Amino acid sequence: MRFDPPFILAIDQGTTSSRAILFDAAAQPMAQHSVEIRQIYPANGWVEHDAEEIWQTTLACCRAVMKDVDPKDVAAIGITNQRETTILWDRKTGAPLYNAIVWQDRRTADRCRALKEEGHEPAVSDATGLLLDPYFSGTKVEWLLDHLPGGRARAEKGELAFGTVDSWLVYKLTGGKVHATDVTNASRTLLLNLKTLAWDDAMLRLLNVPRAVLPDVRDCAGDFGETIADLFGRSIPIRGIAGDQQAAAFGQACFHPGDVKSTYGTGCFALVNTGSIAPSSKNRLLATSAYRAQGETAYAIEGSIFIAGAVVQWLRDALGVICSAAEIEALAKTAKPAEGLYFVPAFTGLGAPYWDPDARGAIVGLTRDMGAAEIARAALDSVCFQTRDLLEAMARDMRDAGLDAPKALKVDGGMVRNDWFCQRLADLTGLPVDRPKVTETTALGAAYLAGLSAGVFENFSDIAKGWALDRRFAPQMARGLRDALYDGWTKAVSRVRTAAV
Repeated sequence: MRFDPPFILAIDQGTTSSRAILFDAAAQPMAQHSVEIRQIYPANGWVEHDAEEIWQTTLACCRAVMKDVDPKDVAAIGITNQRETTILWDRKTGAPLYNAIVWQDRRTADRCRALKEEGHEPAVSDATGLLLDPYFSGTKVEWLLDHLPGGRARAEKGELAFGTVDSWLVYKLTGGKVHATDVTNASRTLLLNLKTLAWDDAMLRLLNVPRAVLPDVRDCAGDFGETIADLFGRSIPIRGIAGDQQAAAFGQACFHPGDVKSTYGTGCFALVNTGSIAPSSKNRLLATSAYRAQGETAYAIEGSIFIAGAVVQWLRDALGVICSAAEIEALAKTAKPAEGLYFVPAFTGLGAPYWDPDARGAIVGLTRDMGAAEIARAALDSVCFQTRDLLEAMARDMRDAGLDAPKALKVDGGMVRNDWFCQRLADLTGLPVDRPKVTETTALGAAYLAGLSAGVFENFSDIAKGWALDRRFAPQMARGLRDALYDGWTKAVSRVRTAAV
């Protein structure tokens, strides 16, 4: 197959790996490369990455996919990234002052609990659309400023820079010339006012974060500077950024109110477009920015599950019951019915709609005749049940907003290459599951945003025409059995809870 320029380089920096994909002008992937990154666990509930490793692996992936391409044929770079992961670095040297604190990290749970007890959560939710949870960046950067010697004083003098992974990569790619983020990543910090899409002074005061440490907030399809020439042989403009879940929704062409997608990577994230008005959730989901591009602003309601594909990784690395993630489908197919067995993978707490940072994982209902196959299936089922948790809460919020409940679920991410999982997801949620031909929609969304800004794609309609269905998985399980299994799941979750909903 022949691919013609202009090309778009999409950077997809995730929780477990850095990846680069080179797309052609028809949004077809022509080359990709990924490198796993180390997971660092300094204490119970703490999760870190080496920020310099994030940069070096990203750079290596970009160079790998561009090795046979003339850099002058690359029209733009788009970036998508693990959100909420927090990095603090020296503006002058570009050196990180501490490991990146990953979105899964729970070290600020006590701080969030204290803020809730002081009655701040309603004001926080009203301003930011978020809840007080260690998931978000705000309390992470506050922790860094409080625990690094001289950190707060240096930040107030403007000597330090805070950013999520997108900002860190832009800073490194531009040789320190640009310190910026986009509205989607900024909306996950607890520091952005969701209605104005600008940094909120009240939130900065509440979390003791100096304005001088913050990046500029820009449109998703916008100007983020150019790479320094010696990285790729010439300067390449950076023209698109979105957090991974918003990028996936963009790649799935979720441009209309009511469009829903769910991404299955390390975690699972369901997001529904709610249109141009900032929403609010009455069901402990999150209101967030969906995108701002070509003069159009869209918002979304999102549900976040912390552990999805990570449970498969755990079965591989910690238990050794599989040698590769691809083996889990065959193993799960051999499982006996094993009704009553549930795996609640609350390794770093429970996300939406529970928001219980102190919950921990459990396998409930084990009997002597169960083994690796039954545990593997229960692990995959846990992702399906958690998705139903989100969809039920989301449907209630959508009805409150005058929108229809989801009729089908667009899915993407590494887990959906597994046909058995997709069918199980349809059976346990009761919704048809639509898998697109391109399942790496996170990188695709970043490419679309960069391409919009660079003129490779004309408009949203131009992008929507490119979405293509690979396969629809229709529910086959009887509703009575589906509901009975879900009832067992809710009972299993209640056994690991430490906080009331």
